[in-house]
Amino acid sequence: MKISGFTIIRNAVMNDYPIVEAIRSILPVVDEMIVLVGDSSDDTLGLMQSINDPKIRIHRSVWDSGLRSGGSVLAVETNKAFQLIDPESDWAFYIQGDEVVHEKYHPAIKEACIRYKDDERVEGLLFKYLHFYGTYDYVGDSRKWYDHEVRIIRNDKKIAAYKDAQGFRVDERKLWVKPADAYIYHYGWVKSPEQMMKKQKEISRYWDSNANIRSVITSPDFYDFNEFDSLQRFRDTHPSVMKDRIARKNWQVELDITRKRFSLKDRLLYYFERLTGIRPFDFRNYRLLK
Repeated sequence: MKISGFTIIRNAVMNDYPIVEAIRSILPVVDEMIVLVGDSSDDTLGLMQSINDPKIRIHRSVWDSGLRSGGSVLAVETNKAFQLIDPESDWAFYIQGDEVVHEKYHPAIKEACIRYKDDERVEGLLFKYLHFYGTYDYVGDSRKWYDHEVRIIRNDKKIAAYKDAQGFRVDERKLWVKPADAYIYHYGWVKSPEQMMKKQKEISRYWDSNANIRSVITSPDFYDFNEFDSLQRFRDTHPSVMKDRIARKNWQVELDITRKRFSLKDRLLYYFERLTGIRPFDFRNYRLLK
């Protein structure tokens, strides 16, 4: 069995993406790692080269600035990276630049890949999610945060990234998947207030209309992390590859997790999920095989 990893990245230095940690977190699981580096305004290429692991294959790409609607350029670049993996690979492990896998899940991920390798019904493997917010001490626990997503797909080129590359499709059909019994740790919302707003202004160019871009660019130079609906404290361990990054953290954000800011409907759904573990009426970007 062979597993290829793949990712895309652009302006990793200026936006402070934990892409080095993301890549290192799955290197023990994959046999090769495709890194597609977009045309950057910083030394993202040098940062990728500094990892210096023989499994890594670095390629370069130029992003189409005209693909602004809904982050579609991210899907285009993700599909480019997927096309570069070894044709002999059975699985392709997609990791985004702000996602990290805890080493304690490596055995479960490998086991799932082995178990479903010859089951052609299984087009992908499903991961659970933890979304960190503000600092490394808080995670979002409301319905606004997606709780599952597909991150390993079969090496079948009929599969393609969908919309903003959060998920995958075969044409418009959702993938049939099995759970990998592992978490993705999402750190996209963990930055200093100044760095968070800087990132928001940068990525708005790939998401919004010209009017919205102007609105974001002219907003204050710091992000207000108090604009959340529900959080909880994180009391477990972070992936070992994150140790140095967390130690370098030089900001402090104190958030009141007792505060819940919901509509009546969302409040009822929130506490129903807390009691039952069931998330009704939730959008799923996949189809779960029984």
